[in-house]
Amino acid sequence: MSYFLWALIAIVAMIILSGFVTVNQGYVAVITVFGKYRRIMAPGLNLRIPIIEQIYRKISIQNRSVELEFQAVTQDQANVYFKAMLLYAVINQSEETIKNVAFKFVDDRNFMQALIRTIEGTIRSFVATKKQAEILGLRTEIVEEVKLHLDGTLEQWGYHMIDIQLNDITFDAEIIKSMAKVVASNNLKAAAENEGQALLITKTKAAEAEGNAIKISALAEKEAAMQRGQGIALFRQEVAKGMASAAKEMTDADLDASFLLFSMWTEAIKNFAENGKGNVIFLDGSTDGMQKTIHQMMAASRLTTLDDEKPSAN
Repeated sequence: MSYFLWALIAIVAMIILSGFVTVNQGYVAVITVFGKYRRIMAPGLNLRIPIIEQIYRKISIQNRSVELEFQAVTQDQANVYFKAMLLYAVINQSEETIKNVAFKFVDDRNFMQALIRTIEGTIRSFVATKKQAEILGLRTEIVEEVKLHLDGTLEQWGYHMIDIQLNDITFDAEIIKSMAKVVASNNLKAAAENEGQALLITKTKAAEAEGNAIKISALAEKEAAMQRGQGIALFRQEVAKGMASAAKEMTDADLDASFLLFSMWTEAIKNFAENGKGNVIFLDGSTDGMQKTIHQMMAASRLTTLDDEKPSAN
């Protein structure tokens, strides 16, 4: 065989072999014929018409992530710096979805630029309506706002957003210092308020305890005084009854009642002498003084007797 024939056979073999195409797992291949979309090749070994069918693009159907860093300005003109991570993927492997992914943008670079600018614009518009002090507490609201505006746009491009995370939100150094001072002052204020409340509670409890102690002591003293008064009254009543009874018996026996009083007088002096603790008691021991005292005691005895002889009101 001539050299030309061998060359022709080799060319034909190469053309035939070029019809076998391998697509890796996690990708699909978009096939065009003379620049026009024709079909999609699934992962694995595929056949194509050599020269006529061309692989326009291999599209990954795996999850993708991109990190974002951008700046926004709040309503009160404070600069806020964001670091975010976006996780997205192709919606599905349907023909319409793959066509959107393949032909909506010239290349991946243009797609990423549009994606990042859309996210930044959404967050900046949201932050512009909020004040600097509110931003840190609105992390969830910012994410929800991005999802609300981005989901529909991504679907038109053939993608869907799996997740977006705001990893870091920072401010200018001066704002961070001022925020730290505000937090420190609020902590000091809260500590002072707590300390004041604790002191007030302590003082209140102490005053209540002292008041209860005074009340209990006063009630006890009142009860004791009542008991002492009742005891003294009963003692005096019994003494009066005893004296009246003794005086009546002596009168019935035709004896002078002054003898009884004289006996009580001497017994009292004897008791003072025996049981005294060193105190000095002045008594009029003269005859006139004794008679005066006896007359007073007899008068008291007669009054007691008259009281006992009064008819009952019943």
